[in-house]
Amino acid sequence: MSKNQIPSTKYHLPIRTRFAPSPTGFVHVGAIRTALFSWLMAQKDNGVFILRIEDTDKIREVEGSLKQIEDSLRWLGINWQEGIDIGGPNAPYLQSERLDIYKDWANKLINSGRAYADPYTKEQLDKFRDEAKTQKIPFMYRDNRPDSLESEPPVWDGSQPLRFKSDPISYKWTDAVMGELSTGPDAIDDFIIIKSDGYPTYNFCHIIDDMMMKVTHVLRSQEFISSTPKFLNLYEALQIEHPILATLPFVMSIDGQKKLGKRDGAKDILEYKKEGFLPEAMVNFLATLGWNDGTEQEIFSVSELIEKFSLTRVQKSPARFDEKRLLWLNGQWIRRLSIDELSDRAGDFWPESANDAPDQLRRQILTLVQDRLKTLSDLPTLTSYFFKDPTPDWNMVKSDKQLGKMATNDIVELLKKSLVTLTECSFEAESLQQTLNSLLSSTDQKPAVLFSIIRLSVSWSPFSPALNETLAVLGKEVVTKRLQFAIDFGSQKI
Repeated sequence: MSKNQIPSTKYHLPIRTRFAPSPTGFVHVGAIRTALFSWLMAQKDNGVFILRIEDTDKIREVEGSLKQIEDSLRWLGINWQEGIDIGGPNAPYLQSERLDIYKDWANKLINSGRAYADPYTKEQLDKFRDEAKTQKIPFMYRDNRPDSLESEPPVWDGSQPLRFKSDPISYKWTDAVMGELSTGPDAIDDFIIIKSDGYPTYNFCHIIDDMMMKVTHVLRSQEFISSTPKFLNLYEALQIEHPILATLPFVMSIDGQKKLGKRDGAKDILEYKKEGFLPEAMVNFLATLGWNDGTEQEIFSVSELIEKFSLTRVQKSPARFDEKRLLWLNGQWIRRLSIDELSDRAGDFWPESANDAPDQLRRQILTLVQDRLKTLSDLPTLTSYFFKDPTPDWNMVKSDKQLGKMATNDIVELLKKSLVTLTECSFEAESLQQTLNSLLSSTDQKPAVLFSIIRLSVSWSPFSPALNETLAVLGKEVVTKRLQFAIDFGSQKI
């Protein structure tokens, strides 16, 4: 096998994967998907998932990002076996605490002639870039210093950037997702491995860390694929066998025209938690962004994902971020919860008016509205009228497709007949349904008319569960009072 033919590295189990984000802001959907796929691989084979923090870009570091990363993973149940907070045999897992390690490896490259102190100033480099731009060619830095400079680069003392002396050659390699890939020597230049502030660059330190932490599979976003030849060149210079590489296609905005960004819905993953999304739904959604098991199945539990996940089923084309599908999945997962589980998770999502309500009543109401919940944050809209009298809004009557066609006095008369009949009912759900059915017959009305006006009169809400069950929970006293109020309110509109 020739030097430029990079083999697919073979590893014995256990699989060791990692998630290595930078604390430069919140982690969003694309990054968390990478973490999830890496975690699923490790879980499937009883391997190890590592959380390493790449905090070498101190200028861009955002306070609180590290905690947000940890909280996001823990919310989704993506737990790490080695890494930040819990330690492990390859500690420390914070790159800023590993600077001596990187310096040692940098000196090995210097001693082997594969790294040198950058001889140029920033101004000179900017001039080179401008010249390349004028010539309409990519700027590729290589150790091709003009004769006017010293024949040898300055000795590296840590005050200048340290560059890797590349060996630009063609490469062929196997990506576990993208398949056979190749590139020419023009993709490789002399990139910086340690900056003038003493911190290493990602291109250098992640290779050292992955080797020392015995990482077997590296999953990362498509944006890094153009840098892979540089990584392969550095692996060779360090005489390190590279791990199995897997490139995950971009997550695109819903129109499929561009990579998902903050303006397109790539928000803090914990915002979904605040909005009432379940971690099960989010994991299900993320796992199926660019992966499927070859069937029509859409709802996957974590255990099913662990069992079925494989890099061979990750698609090569970009996945589209469809929040409507996430909303649908969330509703499906809410309906899978027992009332005990739903009650535990409802927590702070209840309307303020429910704070003093008996737990038994709230559980009863959850039973009624569970099928209509898309997120837990829907609870106030769907339940507030159970706890306090709602404010009438006659516009809701007039905007109704059926009621809007009726004269106000006819609606009021219909409410009066309903009040008389319901007053005589025992207000058990089954009895109420029979009473409502008899009202349909005696008033010669359609359910869309009769049931709608009764529902609006007792809830003034655009949504409510089954009418008979809603009336049963509210009770006769509340229902008759609200119906009478609606009659009086409607009479003023005549």
